Formats: sequence, C-alpha cells, structure tokens
Amino acid sequence: MRVYRINSKAKINLNLNVIRKSKKKKLHLIESLICFVNLSDKIYITKFKSKFHKVEFTGKFSKNITKKNTITKLLSLLDKDNVLKNKYKVQIQKKIPLESGMGGGSMNAANLLKYFYKQKFINLNQLKKYSSKIGSDVILGLNSKPKILYRDGSVKEVTNIKKYYILIVKPTFGCSTKKIYSSNKAFSKPEFNTSKNNIVKNVILNGKNDLEKSAFKLYPALKEIKDLLEQNKQANFVRMTGSGSAIIMYFNSNKFAKNAMKIYKRKLNNCLFIITKII
Repeated sequence: MRVYRINSKAKINLNLNVIRKSKKKKLHLIESLICFVNLSDKIYITKFKSKFHKVEFTGKFSKNITKKNTITKLLSLLDKDNVLKNKYKVQIQKKIPLESGMGGGSMNAANLLKYFYKQKFINLNQLKKYSSKIGSDVILGLNSKPKILYRDGSVKEVTNIKKYYILIVKPTFGCSTKKIYSSNKAFSKPEFNTSKNNIVKNVILNGKNDLEKSAFKLYPALKEIKDLLEQNKQANFVRMTGSGSAIIMYFNSNKFAKNAMKIYKRKLNNCLFIITKII
C-alpha cells in the first residue's frame, strides 16, 4: 500500500494586530504577517481497509492531543458530505510543540486538505469551504509562502521577507487561546493599507503582538521570559507568536541564535529551545 509523506510546517506571526471584535460572529478581527519555518510535523497517509478512518499521533508532542482534533474533525466533515471513496490511516509525528502559537494542528489539517485536493477528491471552492469550517487559520497553511492575513479573512502573499534565524523558546506550560482572546483589551488600527515594501520594512521591525498584554496578565511567567530574552543585544527583536506560549527571538545568523540558546538554557530550566530558520 502506497504511503504519502507530507511535511507540515509550523507558522509564526511576525506581528499580530487585533483590530476589533466582530459584533455578528463575536470573533476578533485580526491582521497578521505570517511566515513558515523549517520545523515540521510529519504526516503519513495510506488507504485503509476498514469501516472507519484511523488517526494516530506519535512523537514528543503527541501526549495531550484529544480524540477530537483538527484531523478527526476534517475527516468527519468529508465523510458527512460523502467526499471520500475510501477510508484512510493518517499518522502524524508531532515535532511542533502544542499550545505554542505555531499552528501545528491547523497546519496539519491544511496539509491533509491539500492532499485531498491534489487527489481531485475536492475542488478549489471545497478546499476553501472546509478550511474555514476547521479553523480561521487553516487557510494559511495551504502553501508555505509568507502572507498577510487581513481582517476580512482574505490572504495575500508577500515577498522580500528576511530569512531570519530564530530561537523558539517554549515554556513547559501552554496558553489558552480562548482565554487570551476573551480577556484581550488591546486593539490596533489597520496597518496593512500601505505598499508591500513598507509593510515588510515597518511591520517586521516595529511590529507587535496585541495578544501579549492579555497573555502576560494571565501568565505572568511569560512576561518574565520575554523581558529576559529582550536583554540579548544580538537579537533583532523578540516577540510572542500567535496566542503563545512560544516566544521567538530573531537573529541575523545561526551563530547568534546558538549563542543565545547556550545562555538561556542555563537561565530558563522550564523551557524548550529550538533553533530553525524562516523559509
């Protein structure tokens, strides 16, 4: 039986602006500059002779994944609409930390959807429809190019993003996305009305993540970690990605990232450290 292998890359938010809360859907409207990094979950897909799909998670970050996850939700939706002719065994080796703000689960669903699209089981409209049903950020993972997510949910690819080396600093605790958004009181004016070049130049270096304020209030240890990391003079900037809990340091060289990891491994015993690069 043929096995299809997919690298499901992690995403990071170079900035994240919360514009306002939608009155109709009671959801927060955000805009964000998003990139992907050279850190991937491994997905293995095979046809499965059974009445039911089989979904398995393995790896260091697979322990706390519930039976109701983005993959089982997607397969259930596709079965409900009689989209799939076969059942599938989906094995995912988790290398992206959970509750880190790097979209591991959403990107897994995006890549499985993309596989079904390439197999011509679904068309482009269905691809977009199922993406939105699984989660608002799933559409971001349909390709690994840098992109802007606008407040209306539309996406536009951008170029000339600097390929920073990054040090991911992930505390042992995760952050509740729901709690962070519900307690958020930081709002910004839209920034992505300028030209692409200005976006890249201004937003990356002078950007922010509006969710940091509520995250730091709910998880004070997270603020302590960021304050410590910002003391590093070799880092271009330090910023939380998504709703956390990963804090990311951005460097011009792999050497600088390695230097930082040596320093902070001694100071932060309760954190995981990963060096990688924007692709």
